[in-house]
Amino acid sequence: MHLQRLLPLIILLFCGQVLFAQSNLTTVSFEVAGNCGMCKKRIEKAGLDAGATEIEWSQNSHLATVKLDTNKVKVDHIKKQIAAIGHDAGEFKADDEVYEKLHECCLYDRLGEEHEESHEGHDHADHDHEGHDHEGHEHAMKPEEDGGHNHDHDHEVTGVVVNENDKGDLNPITEVTVFWADEPAKKVKTNENGVFKIMHKKPFRNLVISHASMQSDTVEVKNLHEVIVIQAKNNVLKEIVISRRQKSNYISKLTPNRVETLTAKELFKAACCDLSESFTTTASVDVVSSDAVTGSKQIQMLGLSGIYTQITVEGLPGPRGFSAPLGLNSIAGTWIEAINISKGIGSVANGFENMAGQINVELKKPHNSDKLFFNAYANNMGRTDVNLNVSHHINEKWSVGLLLHDNFMYNKSMNFSDNGFRDMPVGNLFSGINRWHYENGKGVIAQFGIKFLHDDRIGGQIDFNEKTDKYGTDLYGLGFKNQRIEGFGKLGYVFPTNKHRSIGLQLSASRFKQESFFGLNAYDNEQKSLYANLLYQDILGSVAHKYKVGASVQHDNYDEDLARYQAGQTAYQYDFGRKETTAGAFAEYTFSPSENFDAVLGLRQDYNNLYGWFTTPRAVLRYQPTLNTTLRLSSGRGQRTANIFAENLGIFASSRTINNMAGLINGANAYGLKPEVSWNTGFTFDQNFQLFGRESGISVELFHNRFQNQVVIDYEDPRQVSFYNLDGKSFSNSIQAEFRFMPLQHFEARMAYRLLDVQTDYQSGRLEKPMNAKHRGFLNLAYNLHSGWAFDYTLNVVGKKRLPSTASNPIEYQLDTRSDAYVTMNAQVSRTFGKNKNFDIYIGGENLTNFYQKDPILAFDNPFGQNFDTNLVWGPITGRMFYTGIRYHIK
Repeated sequence: MHLQRLLPLIILLFCGQVLFAQSNLTTVSFEVAGNCGMCKKRIEKAGLDAGATEIEWSQNSHLATVKLDTNKVKVDHIKKQIAAIGHDAGEFKADDEVYEKLHECCLYDRLGEEHEESHEGHDHADHDHEGHDHEGHEHAMKPEEDGGHNHDHDHEVTGVVVNENDKGDLNPITEVTVFWADEPAKKVKTNENGVFKIMHKKPFRNLVISHASMQSDTVEVKNLHEVIVIQAKNNVLKEIVISRRQKSNYISKLTPNRVETLTAKELFKAACCDLSESFTTTASVDVVSSDAVTGSKQIQMLGLSGIYTQITVEGLPGPRGFSAPLGLNSIAGTWIEAINISKGIGSVANGFENMAGQINVELKKPHNSDKLFFNAYANNMGRTDVNLNVSHHINEKWSVGLLLHDNFMYNKSMNFSDNGFRDMPVGNLFSGINRWHYENGKGVIAQFGIKFLHDDRIGGQIDFNEKTDKYGTDLYGLGFKNQRIEGFGKLGYVFPTNKHRSIGLQLSASRFKQESFFGLNAYDNEQKSLYANLLYQDILGSVAHKYKVGASVQHDNYDEDLARYQAGQTAYQYDFGRKETTAGAFAEYTFSPSENFDAVLGLRQDYNNLYGWFTTPRAVLRYQPTLNTTLRLSSGRGQRTANIFAENLGIFASSRTINNMAGLINGANAYGLKPEVSWNTGFTFDQNFQLFGRESGISVELFHNRFQNQVVIDYEDPRQVSFYNLDGKSFSNSIQAEFRFMPLQHFEARMAYRLLDVQTDYQSGRLEKPMNAKHRGFLNLAYNLHSGWAFDYTLNVVGKKRLPSTASNPIEYQLDTRSDAYVTMNAQVSRTFGKNKNFDIYIGGENLTNFYQKDPILAFDNPFGQNFDTNLVWGPITGRMFYTGIRYHIK
């Protein structure tokens, strides 16, 4: 049955192999990173030296078009030679030391770090003579292209002056005088690399370039944010303009899977105190409150709960198992270097648990991060955050870093719905990471460290006091103490004689312990985990055929205690425990006959001591018919074991009883339930184009997730919650369209619409998944100025959600069958100060529409009665909030 699902993909792969095998291409194109005319000369010379018949590198597209005799030279050889002189070429990366020795103007963004770019150039008419027009020269930029938005504020202009000799080599010219025609008294000179920087004042437009041995030139600066390259030949100067701007949110064109990357710059658009708040400026991930009292947040992707999204931290397991519900709060936003979001099925090398997608968090690393980074945050609801990151280079091989996060919340009276319950628990969360990095320059790279978390908070009714009211019926309260400690290590070796061959080992050991109480209920758990993953990768003959093989083991020791107290006595107590070990091996083959096509076939075979053997097949196709069009197709299987109590903490903070508790206690394996298994198939389309002369794009995503088995959480009876194996169908259909464009200089706009159809067969029949909006609209506007000001605005439109049935409740505790639709708005303004632009002040607001659910707790007036329920949360539980903060860093 699994083979039938993958048969169309296998046929397509086979046809692609036949098609490419029959082709005998003598002209190929591939991406080469670079910046300017100096890069162009260097790249083309390396290509010719490597054996290319002809080669032309475009500054506009970053594509090298190469003519070659395939009987004499291979494309990979040409790419390697280009990478050897410092320019990333396709899948071949330049050595860091060679890259760093390039000219100051040539330090391009490394491939894989997406950027927005436009390249313009022109010859000045008054110097147009023989020798000026040469291969690769760009056309003039039209005057109207600058839109009149570039000369109305002060800005530092950067440029470089180089000389082209008869052999075509480019060399920097020092001591060139540069000044504005409107202010000739203030002059600057180029440095040893030919680079100059000069402050612009409105309405200056013409820059004079002069040198004693050359004819002077006057350059009209049309865009203050572009690097101006002044190139001299035959003692005459001419200008080539290059514009590059790093995007804060981008989709990689080259990876087989569609990966959306949120950089640290993107996270700075919002407060982002922790990981749960880091997705506010993207439409890909929803973050919702799990319940009305614990303060925990849950992500949703493709309309499915966050437990179906695999969260990793630098490839190692992130919050999972018992730590999943509150785990998003434990990773500070200021620790994050980037977040990679991949919907649908991922690589088998990352495991088998990915069912709706994967979120991989890259933390700041000691060998390439700021020496010091400090952030302080406070809001009007009584929350303060303090973050400190420090790193130190001990020597050429060793680096060490320390990441610290402290979160305080002591406002006991915050209660927007006026129901007498704290909207957020109060207390303190402290977490930290100490990490080490070693690299010997001979292929060995090692990282290791330790992570620590302590979270202690109290919630419930405003006047609740844990010392006097715990397990009593006078006031309702809840509290939890979480501790987690983890040691991790990563060891890798890249073979010096073959950069494509490497071997790596990932290790992690952790212990998580939670002590919690909810009214008269107590819930304690402990999880001890071990993880190891061994990975080997290489090529088969050429880079068109890559493979990965490896083996992994995940061991978890789970222990849970449930108890209920009545009049100070234990009414009942249940113990759950299991030891679960999953070990297996995997293989993944990647076929990449050209830069335009990838096919990835992966297969895992694992053994689980509770459920036996299972197979995980996965396949991904990427096709790029044109430079700006990317199509992807993915399909595969995922499996996980549900931790029904830890993943649904809200059930303890209500009066619902757990149905069939005896069956859960006496059942085999994990609660007597089967493992969850689903198949996910997705198609994505990304199209980039120019709009208003600027980079724009449209993306369309379609995903279908079908459960072969699912642990159904049934809230349809307001008196109880039921857990049972799926009997019938459960599926999720997701359609999302996104449009990105730049209507003005400095101004980015992203808008998206998503349609969800998520249905499950419950014991009472097929129903829409509750608390899930079928429609969602999204808009993000960002305006940044080089003067240091930055403005960001996000709008979310959330459609109506189906609510679980409350028809059997007394009429005063009955809810409508659907929630209201609502709109939320977030905004932030920040300003960068200082000579080194290393000090930021930011101020912002969240939920500016002040919309919040008026009845987040059902029967709040009788918290120990049978109708008390904190699980029916469909919207924000807090209203308008304002915050401010500062950031300071030392490079």
